[in-house]
Order: sequence, then structure tokens, then C-alpha cells
Amino acid sequence: MSLRTSIYRSTGSFSGEKVSKASPLYTTAADKIRCLKEELDTADAIVIGAGAGLSASAGMSYSGECFEKTFADFHQKYGITDMYSGGFYPFDTLEEYWAWWSRHILVNRYEAGVGKPYSDLLALVKDKDYFVLTTNVDHQFQLAGFDKKRLLYTQGDYGLWQCSKPCHDRTYENEDVVRKMVAEQKDMKIPSELVPRCPLCGAPMNMNLRCDNSFVEDEGWHRAAERYNDFIRRHQNLHILFLELGVGGEYAGHYQIPLLADDGQEPKSRIRLHQQGRIPVPAGDPELVHLHRRRYRAGAV
Repeated sequence: MSLRTSIYRSTGSFSGEKVSKASPLYTTAADKIRCLKEELDTADAIVIGAGAGLSASAGMSYSGECFEKTFADFHQKYGITDMYSGGFYPFDTLEEYWAWWSRHILVNRYEAGVGKPYSDLLALVKDKDYFVLTTNVDHQFQLAGFDKKRLLYTQGDYGLWQCSKPCHDRTYENEDVVRKMVAEQKDMKIPSELVPRCPLCGAPMNMNLRCDNSFVEDEGWHRAAERYNDFIRRHQNLHILFLELGVGGEYAGHYQIPLLADDGQEPKSRIRLHQQGRIPVPAGDPELVHLHRRRYRAGAV
């Protein structure tokens, strides 16, 4: 499959001017490669925005052979056709819910190998000053060897649980329990004693995935967000390459906009984005606009 790529460039310093649409930086595949090489060679810093297409380009799919092998029984009983839609299925019991999710987590988080696009990307940027923003929750960046302190997983991680209420802002690693759930489940249900519950209030645990306003941004999430803000502040008057990979409307995900899309507001930084085509944040979704401004725009000068 082809991987959708967008390249943006900072232009040094400016203030009080709206981000404007610019001419494309490339028109052909060869132009794209030449442009990217030039930007990689000359950039003082690189911000990578990665979406689901990056993992898809590595052959990681929520349907097809992997789904059929892992979830044949769920498909036969409920007609579920892929892992993404199955994650939203209203199972009658927590035992069945966690039978599904434990398999989903195992194959996508703990048994998945490192995708080649991630290894290739690391080889390109490992000697540069970089930071990664990603909506992907499969842990591929860390598996490939990216520095954990240069990553912000904006939408969560398959390897973490949280209280479903939530009664507190903390997440919990789940590998040991997930492996036990998979090993001990029978007839599409885990043993009742393995159903995870909040250690503070006793409510059922939930995935730490951003699908509604109950998503927990824990201490580690906020530290990562602050490291990103600091990264932007430190490079605000320098040449920054904004590289988006696998981001766009044709890829499955919660938010079908580029990570660095223009929200139409006055910029609060000295970073200017030159876009291949200006793609606005949907005006009818104020929560989405809020999330975008808060997490993806450069920090204030």
C-alpha cells in the first residue's frame, strides 16, 4: 500500500499572522523524495506526526488473516468482521468483554513484531533532534527503539488500563494479566476472578484509549506533553521539519484530520506551517478543535 506523507516547514520567526496555504512542496514521487532528503539534511529539529497508516504500511491489519485466526469464534457468534469494530461491541458480560480484549491486546501489543517502516524511520532520524506525536496505540515506536522521552502517545496505549469511572488519574500495566486471561479463557469467557477492577473504588477497569471523555491522562502523559511543549519552545526560531506519516481521512481512527492541521486561529508561536493543502479542523466539533489546539499546536512564545 502507499503511505500518505505530508511535509511542513517552519520559516523562522513571524508573529500575528494567520497560517496560510502555500504552494505544494512537491508534485511527483521523485520530488517528494528529494524534498524530504533536503529537509532531513538541513532541519535543526524534526517533529513526526504518525497516524494509523504507518502501522498499516507495516502490514498490521485489524482484518484479514490475523483477525480470522484470532477471532473466528466471535465472528461466528456475533458476525464481527474486524478488530476495530469488535472493540465497540456491547458484550453482555465482563468475562466475554475481556476475552475479546485480552486477545486483541496480545496480538497487537505483545506479540506483534517491529514494523519495518518504524525501523526505517528511526534510521533516518536517530542522529537528529526529534520528537514524535502519535495517535497509534500499538507501542511500535518504542519497540523499534525510539527514545521514550521523545514520544507522546496522545490516544493511549494497548498496554495500559484505567478505572472506568475514572475515580483517579492513574494507569496500570496489563501484560501479566492479559497473558493469563488468554491462557485461561474458555468458551469465549475469562474466569470471573480475572476481571480487572479498580484498586481504589472497585469499578471495572477499562482500556486507556481515548474514545470518550473518560480517558485518563496520567502523570506520564502530562510529562510527555510538557517535554513536547519544551521541545517546541527550544526550537521556535529554528528550522523545524514537521513530517506527517500515515495521517489522513483514508485511515481508520477517531480523528480524521492531520495532527498539524490549521484550526483557523491566530498562531501563538513563531512556527509557520507550509501545507500541501490546508485541511481545517471540523468547525462543528468544538471538543475536537479544543483537543487539537491543546495538543498539536506549537507552544506560546
